[in-house]
Amino acid sequence: MALWLLLSTASPFLFCAIALLILLQQLSYLKKKGPLPGPTLIVPFLGSAISMISNPTRFWDHQAAIAKSSGLGFAANFLVGRFIVFISSTELSHKVFSNVRPDAFHLIGHPFGKKLFGEHNMIYLFDQQHKDLRRRITPNFTPRALSTYLLIQQKVILRHLKNWIDLASRQNAIPLRLLCRDLNLETSQTVFVGPYLSPVARKRFDSDYNLFNLGLMSFPFDLPGFAFRRARLAVDRLVKTLSGCVILSKERMLAGEEPCCLVDFWMQETLRESPEKEDPEIGGHLFDFLFAAQDASTSSLLWAVTLLESHPEILARVREEVTSLWSPDSGELISAEQVKEMKYTEAVAREVIRIRPPATLVPHIAGEEFPLTEWYTVPKGTIVFPSTYESSFQGFPEPDRFDPDRFLGDRQEDRIYKRNFLAFGAGPHQCVGQRYAVNHLVIFIALFVSSLDFRRHRTDGCDEIAYVPTIVPKDDCTVYLSQRCSIFPSF
Repeated sequence: MALWLLLSTASPFLFCAIALLILLQQLSYLKKKGPLPGPTLIVPFLGSAISMISNPTRFWDHQAAIAKSSGLGFAANFLVGRFIVFISSTELSHKVFSNVRPDAFHLIGHPFGKKLFGEHNMIYLFDQQHKDLRRRITPNFTPRALSTYLLIQQKVILRHLKNWIDLASRQNAIPLRLLCRDLNLETSQTVFVGPYLSPVARKRFDSDYNLFNLGLMSFPFDLPGFAFRRARLAVDRLVKTLSGCVILSKERMLAGEEPCCLVDFWMQETLRESPEKEDPEIGGHLFDFLFAAQDASTSSLLWAVTLLESHPEILARVREEVTSLWSPDSGELISAEQVKEMKYTEAVAREVIRIRPPATLVPHIAGEEFPLTEWYTVPKGTIVFPSTYESSFQGFPEPDRFDPDRFLGDRQEDRIYKRNFLAFGAGPHQCVGQRYAVNHLVIFIALFVSSLDFRRHRTDGCDEIAYVPTIVPKDDCTVYLSQRCSIFPSF
């Protein structure tokens, strides 16, 4: 009875306090928004979070439309207590990318990335510390290292393609998204840490990475029972597993063995330069690589299949080029020299990445106030979202057309419109592994089109964009597959 009386007495004050909080949040939002286009009223505390999570494609398309229609190239909104600015202008995106430093913008990778990835993730490094790390990881992407990875990539891809054919023979049309994800996860594991993951550790790794992926698209509630908490704990386990691989690699490199995977090349250099480097720190950086490679590559593989199937004339040219250099019946893997000769296939890969950049948004947080234009200053704490997707459709002639020739011959649009090609970022945090990523897509395309015949299972809206969290075809790229070559390569 006394408790009920206390609640009855306190409830008016509680309601007033909540109403005051809502009012202050609304006024704060309007002050930060200033003259920018965007909603005038916001849902208390959540903002547009429900619409963003329930249909991210529609939400981000709407932000782009507002930014474009205003003529300003950017727009404001509010997500889970955070004021955000969406940037569609290429020049303003470059302004963000080139000002990643403590007193300007901090790359965060995800709106709640520090909680999820940890404080020491390489994307949070600045200045000399960041430069030193990039210098130390350069040996991971030399021509010698990339040639080593190329052989690994092909063996994994061919094994998965054979499994896809077997699955298609029993199941008819099959969705490729999860199959590509599994292919890329095994490729990343094998390229990055090679023999240091046992079969049991791989299964646990796969499970934890799936939990991490689910957490990326969930509400950021770091509480027991929520997907975000499960994802954060999964990241801790993944880093611990990778740190164990670092220890094993160091032992092998100290014994004078030849590098057989990325961590070996890294440890070989580390032991020469900084043998005191902590294993958990390097394990964390390995997770950064895996995250950067995994979902982005899955997106690109799916869009490559989608776009080649819908452009048979381009598919025919790719097959002609690959056949002139390599045959599945040859009994050999594609060499690094042959990959270099696949000029048109690489142009196709780059056009896939341009027209469907996997990471459409690259979130940064304003560490301090920053004058984005002469008339608008981004408030401290704002999350800004430069859109690599929007930049891909600026500058380039006929940007909506899938046209690999734009990267060849006299057109040289990759140089002329280099500032609009932001799929790998720009500035000090530009992707250090972009050559590896392009190689992976080129070799997948070459093996896929040479070994398989394929046809999309077309449904209404199948080519529309879905976020998972990188972009993929809405139907998960459902295809009919059959073996094309007389003898399927086996290595």
